[in-house]
Amino acid sequence: MTAPASMPGFATHHATFNHLWAALMLEELYRLGVRDVVLAPGSRSAPLTAAASEHAGLNCHCHFDERGLGFLALGMARGSHRPVVIITTSGTAVANLYPAIVEAKLTGVPLVVLSADRPIELLDNGSNQAIDQRDIFARHTVEHRDLPPPAAEMQAAFLLSTIDHCVDRQRRTPGPIHINCRYREPLYPGRDLLDATHYLAPLGRWQAGPAPWSDWQAPVETPSHTSACDSEWEVFSRKQGVIVVGNIEGSAHAPHQVAKIVELSKQLGWPLLADLQSQIRFDPQNLVYFDLALHDPQFYEELAQAEVLLQFGGRLISKRLTGFIAQKPWQDTWLVDPLPHRLDPDYVIKRRWVSPPDAFIEALPTPAERPPWHRLDRLQRRTRQCVEARCAAFSELGVCHQLAQQAKGQLVVGNSLVARLMNMLGTYREMPLRVFTNRGASGIDGLTATAYGLSCTHPGPTTLVLGDTSALHDLNSLALLKQAAHPLVVVILNNDGGSIFHMLPVPKEGEQLERYFRQPHGLNFEHAALMFGLAYAAPDSLDAFTAAYQQALEVGVTLIEISLPHQQVADELAALGVAIREA
Repeated sequence: MTAPASMPGFATHHATFNHLWAALMLEELYRLGVRDVVLAPGSRSAPLTAAASEHAGLNCHCHFDERGLGFLALGMARGSHRPVVIITTSGTAVANLYPAIVEAKLTGVPLVVLSADRPIELLDNGSNQAIDQRDIFARHTVEHRDLPPPAAEMQAAFLLSTIDHCVDRQRRTPGPIHINCRYREPLYPGRDLLDATHYLAPLGRWQAGPAPWSDWQAPVETPSHTSACDSEWEVFSRKQGVIVVGNIEGSAHAPHQVAKIVELSKQLGWPLLADLQSQIRFDPQNLVYFDLALHDPQFYEELAQAEVLLQFGGRLISKRLTGFIAQKPWQDTWLVDPLPHRLDPDYVIKRRWVSPPDAFIEALPTPAERPPWHRLDRLQRRTRQCVEARCAAFSELGVCHQLAQQAKGQLVVGNSLVARLMNMLGTYREMPLRVFTNRGASGIDGLTATAYGLSCTHPGPTTLVLGDTSALHDLNSLALLKQAAHPLVVVILNNDGGSIFHMLPVPKEGEQLERYFRQPHGLNFEHAALMFGLAYAAPDSLDAFTAAYQQALEVGVTLIEISLPHQQVADELAALGVAIREA
């Protein structure tokens, strides 16, 4: 990596030795590409906070809730495709990052946790705010280090080299790293500054230059295919195949990647089934209603004639599609993804290629164009007619169908029922739309903070659609939204609890479903919007929703609440399935 322009010279005078080490770490991370730091308040982390706030090249973002802070960093790192630093104080503050760290590990998002900690002599003896933070995230980081308290006896090069090594490991295996920073008092500046000139002298050119201390070379790229693969592709591509596309992150490179996949689908004459997370969802080449069309016996039978499967990305939302893939006796199955994760929950993949989709396709022999072997596009028209008829009314289906067509800029989609609805509905659209989900662990926590983090990296509007329980989980993060520099719309589908349980085989007798699973809360979000200073709308028709949403896209931050009966969505989905089967 080419070293970025750094700040002119590294200061030789610092408040304390703690502050010196903190400044060394933040400067080295800056030289390695970090530009954003998120911080929560705390005393033990004061040296790190001071170093971050005083660094002219770093943008600092604050939040009082560490759980939301972690997801804020997650969103920023995903949107910017740069590592983001998280600074917390010691104790349970660190533990509150756990859900975001889990999501980052599963989706390969580069986070750097700098957690302040007590020295070892203050552990396990009743000292305040002291827990064992060593390897607190267990197997959910790609690298972790427990640093000793700063001391002049340890070379500055040790600290810089440790940072370099951790970040190199992160580049090779994307995901979060954790550096636990132990500080003895004093934590705050005194009257006199520490002169570190002699201590820093061995750093030589590093002190005045812009480059990191260690030059860890990127791994040598190896060809993504061989002549043997070429012959296998010749056989594979001549069969009747289907292309399935899962998660492809909405980066600056995504348009090129998705264009290559669309082109390949056309050349081979294979149907394209693209997930909501694929960035191809609304392309005319995609069979946009495939999830619901799998209710149609004729569509299912036609798709079942496919002999081979080529899949790009994983973590598919559609259970009907994953069920189809798992049950079919494929002649061959290939999966392509840039991260070395298995991404094969039903163990059907026979060939696994670790590569970006565009690089994989460009390395293949160009196939001769062939006409489509299927008539799936014609068969799904019946499904489309059923969907449009059912989505004309004010309902969760209708709102999601409208939102998929009207959203601009970025769309962040929550989990549970919302992700499934958005993956089923919508239609073709000309305007590009970046779509993001937290589908690593598919948790319902941190969605508001993630959306805000993503909005910080994009010059246009951002829309978040989520359920009421998810919104309650991250209520504190509504405090972040007032800082949004661009329009940000939060659409809450409030069906008073976990209505997805109506569609699961939960016992319906007695009080089990209501009390222990759906857990109705009887709350609305009008006063939450007022408390956090957000504009609020509660439309009661599709026309009113469209008007409120279009207005919200223009300026500021708006919370739009859609309140509907809890049983309605389950009934409508069941009726839609029947209508498609009988069409």
